[in-house]
Amino acid sequence: MAPRRKNRTHLKGAASLDEASKNSDPRSFIIKHGQVGSSIAQLVRDMRKVMEPNTASRLKERTRNKLKDYLTMAPALHVTHLLAFTLTDVAPSLRLIRLSNGPTLSFRVERYSLMKDILKITKRARSMGLGYLSPPLLVLASFPPPSEAPPHLNLIMKAFQSLFPSLSPHTLKLSNARRVVLVAYNSERGTIDFRHYIITVKAYGVSKRVRRILEGGTAPKNTTGSTAMLDLGREKDIADFVLRKRGEFGPDAGYESAASSADSVAGDDGDTVNLADDYVGRNNKKGQRRAVRLDEVGPRLELRLMKITEGIPGKEGQVLYHEFVHKSRKEIAEQKAAIASRDKLRQQRREEQERNVARKKTENGEKAVTYDSNEDVEEDEKEWDDEEVITDGEEEEGEGDSEDGGYETSEDERDQRPKKKIK
Repeated sequence: MAPRRKNRTHLKGAASLDEASKNSDPRSFIIKHGQVGSSIAQLVRDMRKVMEPNTASRLKERTRNKLKDYLTMAPALHVTHLLAFTLTDVAPSLRLIRLSNGPTLSFRVERYSLMKDILKITKRARSMGLGYLSPPLLVLASFPPPSEAPPHLNLIMKAFQSLFPSLSPHTLKLSNARRVVLVAYNSERGTIDFRHYIITVKAYGVSKRVRRILEGGTAPKNTTGSTAMLDLGREKDIADFVLRKRGEFGPDAGYESAASSADSVAGDDGDTVNLADDYVGRNNKKGQRRAVRLDEVGPRLELRLMKITEGIPGKEGQVLYHEFVHKSRKEIAEQKAAIASRDKLRQQRREEQERNVARKKTENGEKAVTYDSNEDVEEDEKEWDDEEVITDGEEEEGEGDSEDGGYETSEDERDQRPKKKIK
């Protein structure tokens, strides 16, 4: 019997490509900094849901942690962005930091709504399910063209674009497009609106009742946890449920006419698409015509840009934009000169520190060599003392010299002299 041949269960090339794509995706830390209330803490958790799966969703902050701790730890974990929420005397604020060289965008949160607040006002609560396993799609709306937009608006657009993975229509799987993040510019108020939606795909060209029959398996769950079934107990025929007039119940209720039925079935052609590939949900196959709708799940933010600075907190550079402070050209030149002199002084201190470290290493190495050479000399003297031999003639000459020279040694000095072997 021929030996069994084992097939490969994984492809190294494909795995390496997937790993490379994961490493290229931006990653983020979303934290609360300082003393904040329960609402800001919940807002931080909601923003982590929005940024999944490329964020630390279970990151735990401690009161003794400082912003510098996260800035130091982030590069080792390949984190590219840091979003820090804090509470000021005026309003909550958000700092969007691009690691590890900046820039840093500071926003003031004018108004915000949590996920639970958005779900309370919706008619039907939406469950995200597996939508968090893929990153959301970014949509920038109402921004002026880059050629006509002021510099700070271009920086805002680039900052939000770098916060999410780049979109490639040729490689994107349709089933991974589950959520949308909308960043819109309000020119009247001068603010940035942040919205979060989920994509809902429904059958097109059928009434709501027929759609409920088609989507019976996807109906919402009841309180017991099982899937809710259609209640046809009051109907004698399925036609009573499908064609009955709206707002009328019972066997005596009339049916809809052809015109009213057509009005209820018709939809907006602008919201319909032909699926280019299989999508999540029942009967959402390739080539089917479906109606697409966005359902907001929150959170909702209204941001006002306060300041843009080069670098990161603790290593700030030039102020590129400020909402309230406007400097003249002379003041800008003086600021640039002060920043340049500060950077030069910092570089000199760093070089001096490196020289001191190198000098100390050299000194430690020389001391080690000196200690080794002294030990060798002592060992040589021991060997010479053990092998040295003095004859009788040499001993007598040494005694005669001491007597002729008139030099007398005391007993203590004689005891201190090394004793030599005589043959």
